[in-house]
Amino acid sequence: MLDAGLDGRTVLITGSAQGLGAALVRACHAEGAHVAALDIDDETNRALANDLDLTGEWIRPVQADLRDPDALAAAYAEVRDWRPVDVLINNAARPLARSLWEITPEEWDDVFAVNLRAVFLLTRAVAADMRDRGFGRIVNVASIAGQTPRPTGAAYGTSKAGMIALTRVFAAELAPYGVTVNAVAPAMIDTAMVRSIGPEALAELTSQVPMGRIATPEEVARVVLFLASRETFVTGATYDVNGGALMR
Repeated sequence: MLDAGLDGRTVLITGSAQGLGAALVRACHAEGAHVAALDIDDETNRALANDLDLTGEWIRPVQADLRDPDALAAAYAEVRDWRPVDVLINNAARPLARSLWEITPEEWDDVFAVNLRAVFLLTRAVAADMRDRGFGRIVNVASIAGQTPRPTGAAYGTSKAGMIALTRVFAAELAPYGVTVNAVAPAMIDTAMVRSIGPEALAELTSQVPMGRIATPEEVARVVLFLASRETFVTGATYDVNGGALMR
């Protein structure tokens, strides 16, 4: 694993209970970081935390619905009282595969509430504290869907494109204060949710990847850890982690 210089630092990860989020919790914990793990699924989130740290000293599970601004603010206040956040990883996402002709306004708003509004609100809160301390690392988990159009990705893809744009805005704002803001844009990741689409659909998607397979959560986590490292001269960038599915 990359030595990201996280030893003793505090990392806040949203969408931490499963998939890539769980891999990020494990990776940051392995690097010696204190981890605030935030997820709406309190039971699964706490099970992961207990599996890694029964003492509660190193991993703090926090429950919140990111669609609720008040709950999000309360969750960050809880984390802030525990430890000042050095690294924020905005990983939580609300997927939706629906044609733009079929999606309802309520579904559109729900996707954007999680994938973009919560990122804006949490980043603004955390970044203000980072700015005052003169150090911080923020990594947003975007998606290839925000870089190339998909017929059923109207809301999800647009929200992730907005996340990439927001990454650059925060990066420009925070660069003078020692705070870097970057994004990663994975394609398909080998998680239980992706496997649930079935072997035929998965094989079809895999055939579109020049490397001939989809990414593991750990491979994406390593890129995130690089961007979260203490010594970096990278900000405002989006790193593609897609096996060549989109080359720029």
